[in-house]
Amino acid sequence: MSTVRQRLRAARNMRALVDREALIADLAKITAEHRGQSRERHAAVVARLKKALADGRAIARAWLNEDGAGTACAERLSALMDAVVQALHHHVVTDLYPLANPSSGERVCVIAVGGYGRGTMAPGSDVDLLFLVPFKATAWAESVVEAMLYVLWDMGLKIGHSRRSIDECIRLSRADMTIRTAVLESRFIAGDENLFEEKVRRFDEEVAAGTAAEFASAKLAERDERIGKAGGSRYLVEPNVKEGKGALRDLNTLFWIGKYVYRVRDVGDLVDAGLFSAAELRLFRKCEDFLWAVRCHLHFITGRAEDRLSFDLQREIAVALGYTEHPGLRDVERFMKHYFLVAKDVGDLTAIVCHALEARHQKPKPRLDRFLTRFRKSNRRAAPENGAFVIDGDRLNVHDDQVFARDPVNLIRFFKIMDAHELAGHPAAARLITKSLKLLDGKLRDDAEANQLFLEILTSKRSPEKILRRMNETGVLGRFIPDFGRIVAMMQFNMYHHYTVDEHLLRSIGMLSEIEARQAADQHPLANELMPTLRDRVVLYVALFLHDIAKGRPEDHSIAGARIARRLCPRLGLGAAQTDTVAWLIEQHLTMSIIAQSRDLSDRRTIEDFAKIVQSPERLKMLLILTIADIKAVGPGVWNGWKGQLLRTLYWETELVLTGGHSAGDRRSLVDASKAELRERLPDWSDTEFAAYAERHYAPYWLKTEPERAERQARFAVKAAAAGETLATDVSTDAFRGVTEVTVLAPDHPRLLSTIAGACVAAGANIVDAHINTTTDGFALDTIFIGRAFPQDEDELRRAARVAEAVERSLRGEIKLFEMVAKRQEAGAKSKVRAFEIEPEVTITNAWSDRHTVIELVGLDRPGLLYELTDALSKLNLNIASAHVATFGERAVDVFYVTDLTGAKIANANRQAAVRTRMKSVLENGSRKGRSAAH
Repeated sequence: MSTVRQRLRAARNMRALVDREALIADLAKITAEHRGQSRERHAAVVARLKKALADGRAIARAWLNEDGAGTACAERLSALMDAVVQALHHHVVTDLYPLANPSSGERVCVIAVGGYGRGTMAPGSDVDLLFLVPFKATAWAESVVEAMLYVLWDMGLKIGHSRRSIDECIRLSRADMTIRTAVLESRFIAGDENLFEEKVRRFDEEVAAGTAAEFASAKLAERDERIGKAGGSRYLVEPNVKEGKGALRDLNTLFWIGKYVYRVRDVGDLVDAGLFSAAELRLFRKCEDFLWAVRCHLHFITGRAEDRLSFDLQREIAVALGYTEHPGLRDVERFMKHYFLVAKDVGDLTAIVCHALEARHQKPKPRLDRFLTRFRKSNRRAAPENGAFVIDGDRLNVHDDQVFARDPVNLIRFFKIMDAHELAGHPAAARLITKSLKLLDGKLRDDAEANQLFLEILTSKRSPEKILRRMNETGVLGRFIPDFGRIVAMMQFNMYHHYTVDEHLLRSIGMLSEIEARQAADQHPLANELMPTLRDRVVLYVALFLHDIAKGRPEDHSIAGARIARRLCPRLGLGAAQTDTVAWLIEQHLTMSIIAQSRDLSDRRTIEDFAKIVQSPERLKMLLILTIADIKAVGPGVWNGWKGQLLRTLYWETELVLTGGHSAGDRRSLVDASKAELRERLPDWSDTEFAAYAERHYAPYWLKTEPERAERQARFAVKAAAAGETLATDVSTDAFRGVTEVTVLAPDHPRLLSTIAGACVAAGANIVDAHINTTTDGFALDTIFIGRAFPQDEDELRRAARVAEAVERSLRGEIKLFEMVAKRQEAGAKSKVRAFEIEPEVTITNAWSDRHTVIELVGLDRPGLLYELTDALSKLNLNIASAHVATFGERAVDVFYVTDLTGAKIANANRQAAVRTRMKSVLENGSRKGRSAAH
């Protein structure tokens, strides 16, 4: 803590926060003024205490803004609540229910338990109270408790309360671990203090004695369950400051175990108990102070008990805590990087306790002195391959505390042995590694053996992600690869990436390992098939490990990352050709995903241009596998079957070009082949019927429509014609791709796609792609792909039928589409997407297609965006040949292949400028709406 902050904190006078004696006097005065008027008196007491609480919280907030002391703020708020409860208790037992000669049974002790019992509170925290009585509660005690609770409830506080005798506390503490923990955290507030002391004595003697192992085991299991529910990783980009991994609850768990096992009252006593060193205690308090500052700011800003650090709050918290922008990193990203580094420190501190207890099978000794016991001789045997290490209780440990000093390469060799023999690391070894990080200098980084060992870890066929994560947690990875160290705990302020950059990179290695192990074949069968055919798997692992390593720099991270790879790969022992391939993969690691999701894959120019970038089938295979691993590592739900199908289509089409397959000259033969295949699928049709139907479609339809869909659409169109319907819809599901298809047959007109898009918005459906086809007789046969909402086909088909009905009603003019879309947009106006700002981009080019002008639009995603864009394009008298919709978190990338009404490209510069201006205004309108909604 800075000297200024220390002085500010020391100068704070709790009397300025709340004057308890003055508050007690005010309540006595209110009682005197309202004698015989219980309702009026109660209302006046509630109002006075509410004002005291509000005034005190306002002062505490001002102090927090000035000194930034989070733990002090939490302690001030707890002390403020103490004063309110104490004044209320005095009022009740003195003014309302005084006793001249109380019996031994007419005693009540008010005790703070749970979080409040620790003496720290956030503004929106629950107030957990235990009303302790000696035996069975008397009528007087019941009246006191009831009177206090009614006032606290009417003040709008969230009260957790119980009324128990000492015997009940002991009995319930034995039976219920949650109650035991609450009682452990108890703190005297008001009333008969002898009752409190008796409860503490009996709890120590009758509950805690001899049950340390049981308690520690239960708390560790409880922690694992909580973290699993909170998301499992401490690097989620919207962390929970209270319940998340590396958050306040982990510090609480740590202290609960320490307090219970070592029978201490204050966290500072854990140094004397031998659990923490003085430096670790300082780290504990530093982490606690930061997390409490964040949590208190969260509650103050939102006005409620909000513990999730969501995107829409992160920037405001960053500003409140004084973070500023640096080149390549925004203020909010610097704040969140600090948050994740603190979460990592909390994890390290928790591991000291958790691992030590696990190593002793949850049977901690009265005094855990790791300095004396970590190199004990019992239960140790020599580790294979190297005399520097031993296997200690089925964990890899160091032989002595000079292992790394004697040979710094052992800092890498340790993890290689962990991987080779699938051993867990011993906590004593992990702590010694952390203390030895200074040995990771330039000399070690250039050591050929160290680099070879690291490369073997990275490309292991066992569990490279697991070992790399252990290296990262100990700090070795960031020191050995300094460029990796720069992105440790780095958060990207967007909704697309679910994890910090380092966590994303480690998870991507895990995904690649999963593919190589032939797992999850139902999600990416082609990648699993191609992986064993690679000539050099090492190149792919290195490229994936480095693909985002240049994030957070002012320049394009793909280009900067390729430059880092050219410097680093030779150090790792890769040859010139391998280095070139790694650099190319990093530079192009986004290309395949972008083209697959936002280009017309049936347009020959798309495939040919991509083939020119890739140049070889081997690079194409590696880029496909890298792209899949990268997308899957972004976060849960980001990868889906639709993206997989797009990537597979792009792969197969490009491979044909690279291996000398069909070219543009084969267009006619491909059309004929598609027709022939459809003919085989319709054996019940006569040649005349088929010829008449085939003549309704232009060549592009045959080139881009898959046989199964072509058959389904043929039967649908003929059935509609037989029924005399000029407007009809058909729905089908595709569980593998994760989409549902809505096919629309309607008379063609420029506003058709816009109307369909609006109807989908009104029905709550999310369009992911659109295939648009015009027939020779003036109809449109459009297929809209919407994101799947239900796992079961019958449920999804019912939903799709409702969407189709909305489309038909819209096209008939039975729905006021504009109003319905506006309602959807209004409902989504407070979405957390509004926390972001994206500069709208409009790209108009004739270079991406031989037949169409391509318009690429990038902006802030919002409900109804596709409807607004297609509506604007139709008003510009542009025909949309295909639409490709992609969203990357809050960022929407919509691409349209268009022509003018004569079927020609938009070549005139003035016309392009008009289109650009109009489309940019649509995107900017959404940004303005977002900003106004946010404010």
